[in-house]
Amino acid sequence: MNAEIIAVGSELLLGQIANTNAQYLSQQLAEIGIDVYRHRVVGDNRERLLNEIRDAEQRADLVILTGGLGPTKDDLTKETVSFHTNKELVMDQESLLFIEQYFRDSGRPMTDNNRKQAIVLKDSDVLINKHGMAPGMIFTHNNTVFVLLPGPPREMKPMFQMDAVPKLLGLFSDGQPVHSRVLRYFGIGEAELESKIESLIDAQSNPTIAPLASDGEVTLRLSAKHMDKSQAVAMLDDAQEKVNKIVGEFMYGINEQTLLHKAAYLLASRKKTIAAAESLTAGLFSSQMGSISGASAFFHGGIICYSNEVKEQIVGVRKETIEEHGSVSEACAAELATKVKAQMNTDIGISFTGVAGPDSLEGKAPGTVWIGIAYEDNPPVAFSYSLKGERNYVRIRTVKHGLFQLIRLLNEDKSSA
Repeated sequence: MNAEIIAVGSELLLGQIANTNAQYLSQQLAEIGIDVYRHRVVGDNRERLLNEIRDAEQRADLVILTGGLGPTKDDLTKETVSFHTNKELVMDQESLLFIEQYFRDSGRPMTDNNRKQAIVLKDSDVLINKHGMAPGMIFTHNNTVFVLLPGPPREMKPMFQMDAVPKLLGLFSDGQPVHSRVLRYFGIGEAELESKIESLIDAQSNPTIAPLASDGEVTLRLSAKHMDKSQAVAMLDDAQEKVNKIVGEFMYGINEQTLLHKAAYLLASRKKTIAAAESLTAGLFSSQMGSISGASAFFHGGIICYSNEVKEQIVGVRKETIEEHGSVSEACAAELATKVKAQMNTDIGISFTGVAGPDSLEGKAPGTVWIGIAYEDNPPVAFSYSLKGERNYVRIRTVKHGLFQLIRLLNEDKSSA
């Protein structure tokens, strides 16, 4: 099955906001086995939007439109789709009640034009907006499935994931439910992972295995068709076991679990505490830890130690260590982790030091990174990386490597499991 995504809104063409909806929808559709062939962006213009809809319908099994469902005059998506499909626009009472309740709860008066948001295409499958006002819709026209979704990502994402995906699976699964599982890997490239499991991919039929690249990580989507969910789960379990016999050392999570959330989960469940000393990453690791609900149970704090003076005077790294080995070194990374662990009285200390670029430092090339981890009473360990890319990409990748090594150490600690 193939899909096209049309994002509606002049603000997208003006560069005032980024089209993150298309990226999200492409990722989600790939995970359920629907290939996206085209992204289109069109402004708030009826004729141009109508042309895009007509063209997409000729090519695609599925056309998704985001945006243009709001209360203002330039919100034209429903009206344009109605004209194209000759479907009448009608008031959806359930959506109207939801919108009226929204205004009562917010203590704001509801204007007449807000009623427009409860208007839907007749005989469409209405998707109630639980995070805003404008409902979504699904219907079929000329053998093409159309999905209309609100533009704001905080409304669109949960509506698509919770309401649209189950309906699409029913429409595009030949009568058999599709059950999917996403396996997440780090520390191995997409090409290398695919090469290692090439024989499994070549032999696939049901379940299927699809590699997906994702911002420095690699994911595999396993999809199984079966009327019996328990049988489908067993098929996915078997496929996962076969894959991980080959590349299991790089796997860290399943489905929506990120490196950050997996590390936080392990810290909390094993009742371990952590503190960070950050030079290269300048607080990025600490900021991410602090974004997790309940982080105070396991994250004690961090020290940003960009200069050598702060490394020595605040964290407590010996001057001799920096003079002899440099600040971008195994010795400095290990000592930073050990000292911050002791200062903040935690079970674990983690440190990040290196060269973000674009210039070299201490004779070390940009992208040179050291990550130190001091784990309880064990000798500290340090990991070296040579990362490519611009400076902020290096910093982001460095934090991910730190989280991955932290996950590995926590998984290896059987005493606290």
